[in-house]
Amino acid sequence: MVGTFYSKPSPTAKKYVEIGSKVKKGDILCIIEAMKLMNEIESEFDGEVVDICVSDGEVVDYGKTLFIIQ
Repeated sequence: MVGTFYSKPSPTAKKYVEIGSKVKKGDILCIIEAMKLMNEIESEFDGEVVDICVSDGEVVDYGKTLFIIQ
């Protein structure tokens, strides 16, 4: 979806995940704000976050890789 990428639920909160974080399918990875709606993006896989491909506050578009999970 087109929107703004946020790595944490609020400016003072801890990031959902960082490089090296272990995640399970269904864990929240980030929020994408689209048209004033906050959409929680969940992991589709179990694994470890090896790269975060976007910066906090960056505008993302359809098909943009957000995370690499191994």
